[in-house]
Amino acid sequence: MDFFTQDIQFFPGVGPKRAELLKKELNIRTAEDLLRHYPYKYVDRSRFYMISEISENMPFIQLKGKILRFEKVGEGRSQRLIAIFTDGRQSIELVWFKGLKFVTERYKTNIEYVVFGKPTLFNGKYNIVHPDIEILSQLPTVEQMGLQPFYNTSEKMKTHFLNSKAIQKIIYSLLPELQKGIPETLPAYVLNRYGLLHLTDALINIHFPKNSHLLNRARQRLKFEELFYIQLDIVKQTAWRNQRFKGFVFKHVGNYFNTFYRDYLPFELTNAQKKVIREIRADVASGKQMNRLLQGDVGSGKTLVALFAMLMAVDNGFQACMMAPTEILAAQHFESLKELLGNIGLRIALLTGSTRPKERAEIHEKLLNGELNILLGTHALIEETVQFKNLGLVVIDEQHRFGVAQRARLWSKNVQPPHILVMTATPIPRTLAMTIYGDLTVSVIDELPPGRKPIQTFHFYDNKRQALYKFMVKQIELGRQIYVVYPLIQESETMDLKNLEEGYEHLSEIFPQYKISMVHGKMKSAEKEAEMQKFVTGKTQIMVATTVIEVGVNVPNASVMIIENAERFGLAQLHQLRGRVGRGADQSYCILLTGYKLSNLTRKRIETMVNTNDGFQIAETDLQLRGPGDLDGTQQSGLPFELKIANLAQDGKMLEIARKTAIDIIEDDPQLQKNENIILSEQLKKMKTSSLNWSVIS
Repeated sequence: MDFFTQDIQFFPGVGPKRAELLKKELNIRTAEDLLRHYPYKYVDRSRFYMISEISENMPFIQLKGKILRFEKVGEGRSQRLIAIFTDGRQSIELVWFKGLKFVTERYKTNIEYVVFGKPTLFNGKYNIVHPDIEILSQLPTVEQMGLQPFYNTSEKMKTHFLNSKAIQKIIYSLLPELQKGIPETLPAYVLNRYGLLHLTDALINIHFPKNSHLLNRARQRLKFEELFYIQLDIVKQTAWRNQRFKGFVFKHVGNYFNTFYRDYLPFELTNAQKKVIREIRADVASGKQMNRLLQGDVGSGKTLVALFAMLMAVDNGFQACMMAPTEILAAQHFESLKELLGNIGLRIALLTGSTRPKERAEIHEKLLNGELNILLGTHALIEETVQFKNLGLVVIDEQHRFGVAQRARLWSKNVQPPHILVMTATPIPRTLAMTIYGDLTVSVIDELPPGRKPIQTFHFYDNKRQALYKFMVKQIELGRQIYVVYPLIQESETMDLKNLEEGYEHLSEIFPQYKISMVHGKMKSAEKEAEMQKFVTGKTQIMVATTVIEVGVNVPNASVMIIENAERFGLAQLHQLRGRVGRGADQSYCILLTGYKLSNLTRKRIETMVNTNDGFQIAETDLQLRGPGDLDGTQQSGLPFELKIANLAQDGKMLEIARKTAIDIIEDDPQLQKNENIILSEQLKKMKTSSLNWSVIS
């Protein structure tokens, strides 16, 4: 049996119970899983300190010396054990609050020990609480000790004495087998091209590096391998898809497209919009199936671009559909498209969960006989009963709101997969786009339509409410409307946050002269729609809402967005909410209201919002602050894999190199059949833990 695939329960210090715990808590089953459970930090064990050198800002220290005596202090549960430890010149207290009997039985006076731990200052004196203690003569030399690894564990593991030190010991016991050498996972020509360590050396030095230089080389090797195989899989699948799926050919730009452009277009397209329309036109005329991601900041005009794409489909005898994540957004797209198309002669319909059975049956019939040209809707579009006569283009708006499996079902709506245009108003950092959407061609609308003024964003603490209320009155007197967004619907006992219902009552008292709408996710669709319509038509001046209005709500007359407890929202969400205003020609404002106690991370988020309106800059900052998160496309968003060592926020350059290498290899050997590439083919097979084919899912 290959060493990498051996069950961990047979390794020293593991056994069946610990093996079961490692499987449940960390998904570690084999030697490879264990060796690829990388340390999250290292502490330098290559030098000893004198007690006189200790300072409070030291994270960890290592001392050499003897225990002079033990002292028990206190009674009962508050009892603690103190050992007076000396390095021959000065002494320090070692302190234990539990396991006192074990400590006094195990450690003796006048034996040379190595003590390792974090120094803390208490009553003017340094001590070390619950230190690691080992007999000096049983340790490797200082030169051999190098950097000590620390591993992530869980609380459950710690209660079963399976802490970082225990994991370190188990991995250390695998070293003799590892040092014999293990099969390489990258071809020799790739290792040589980038001067990468062999896998054996990389794994030894990621766990037990002698110095920081070897640690960095090990990290580089393992990060490259991780990113490279993700990209190789994406690039290979994309090549396979392009070869297998021929796209419907939209031969010409026809009457509907030209008539709309000439007679119905409400304003001049931006250069960015024109560029994207040209890119889509080239795709749908190429004979290859289009799989394009359209990124555009809030209000940049993505829907108009999508309409032009749908008109191309209709002009060539095909139907088009557009799926949105919420009924509010789907209805809004329907209304805005109806208004834009006027009496051009196209038949469009809206299908959502609220569509009445009679109307639904009529839509199904007209879809099948080809009478309907464009269908807009929510998840209702992916129901099996929804069948098209000839679906040629699918537009998915705010795609991150849909699970991978949901999106995949739109592929089956025609014998040959339709062209796919995926849209998002959540700007995606380049590194994330290359991994989540590596198989999609990316278009970006990076211009706002003419006449739009940048939104001014301010941060207010709670004590500025009176000034804020005066500002709200002034804006409403100018004829504007205002959103007030809350993080909760009802009061929570555990969280001191402004809640929606209380806020609604409070604002009704403060502004008895104005009408107020309220919208939240727990309302029925019809209620929500009725409240929204009051605001859209100007019957209400203030809209009190939760984040249900985050996506797609378009009221050009609304010029103020007030976000209560802004510290509770992520950067992407704050940016989306801000995008609900600034849609008309008037100056718009976003007010971020917070309490006084803000963490450094929250402060950085708020500062970013105040300083920039650039969604891409915000997305990059968000990635730096938050990381890509624990993402999985089958759970509504993100990455279809787990990154164990690479970091998309920091390893962008390496990701680009890995992708370029993967593209070069697949262009030269699409099936990975050459002798030197068999190793790549085998590794990709090993990686296939999911039955989903990610490349045919947009």
